[in-house]
Amino acid sequence: DAHCLRAVMASGYLVGRVLSPLGVHVHRVCRTVLLTQTREKKRWMKAYTLLMERKRKLEGPPAAKPRSHQPNWDYHAEIEAFSARLHENFSLDLLKTAFVNPCYVQREEVNRRELGVDKETVALSLKDNLELGRQGREFSESYLTDWCRSNYPSLPAEGVGAVMRYLSQPAVVCHVARNLAVEELTLSAQFPVQEEVLQQTFFAVIGALHQSSGPQRAGYFIRDFLITQLIGKDLFELWPVVNPMGLLVEELTRRKLSLPEPRITRQSGASTVLPLYFVGLYSDKKLIAEGPGETVLAAEEEAARVALRKIYGYTENRPPMDFSKPREEPTDAQAIRST
Repeated sequence: DAHCLRAVMASGYLVGRVLSPLGVHVHRVCRTVLLTQTREKKRWMKAYTLLMERKRKLEGPPAAKPRSHQPNWDYHAEIEAFSARLHENFSLDLLKTAFVNPCYVQREEVNRRELGVDKETVALSLKDNLELGRQGREFSESYLTDWCRSNYPSLPAEGVGAVMRYLSQPAVVCHVARNLAVEELTLSAQFPVQEEVLQQTFFAVIGALHQSSGPQRAGYFIRDFLITQLIGKDLFELWPVVNPMGLLVEELTRRKLSLPEPRITRQSGASTVLPLYFVGLYSDKKLIAEGPGETVLAAEEEAARVALRKIYGYTENRPPMDFSKPREEPTDAQAIRST
């Protein structure tokens, strides 16, 4: 028995010596049971990881590579997936044209010319998205203007223009386009795609949808993806008004109401470094708005902004936007069948 025990211990020792460099540890539970534990990490991994990290710090991060230059890329399948992901019926030819920018066509022609291709075959048969981008931009501006006027009828033309410019600016449009994976499908001369090119591509997609499915579906697309960027935004973040009290006087005069009279309603810490004043605006002896501020003038301006928000219907506690699908009017045939 002693001889057998020594033999088992010797075999366990040899097994441990052999498997230890491989990252496998052997523990003896009893005389006849061995417990094997694997770390799943190689010994060379630490040195290799440190070397790669040091190389990345010296050479910098790798250059951005478009998705089309990576494996497992099928452009036609990606175009169809883009249309299906948005639940829109695009014409595939129009959608492909919407992603082709003029800079991409020019770069490809230059590359062909440098390779010595004949002049007849240098010109590409691709059509760029300039016309679709122009149509999409015009339709977007028209739809956004009509939407603002219908939802906020009291908002003046300057406010409507400010909201429309905010929703059409490159930062907002590119934010929406990147989240919809428009950048990965855009054919451009540079990558990452410049904001102007990405903005043009997004409006071209809207133009392609307008031609494919009509203005109603294109309007729903703008409503669902662009107008929703107004959620959480204050009116005067989009429309900077220098003199809110003067604008309030104009609005009250236009409505034939008495001019506002500011009064201090509350104050705290007036003799400290952090004072707080509340100024109320009265019209016809009725409190129409109240606002806080570190000075009386700042509180008065804030109260004027509060009053303007009430007049324009853009208050902080306004009801949420109604993005539900509108009820479609029945056709004459459907109306006759229902009766």
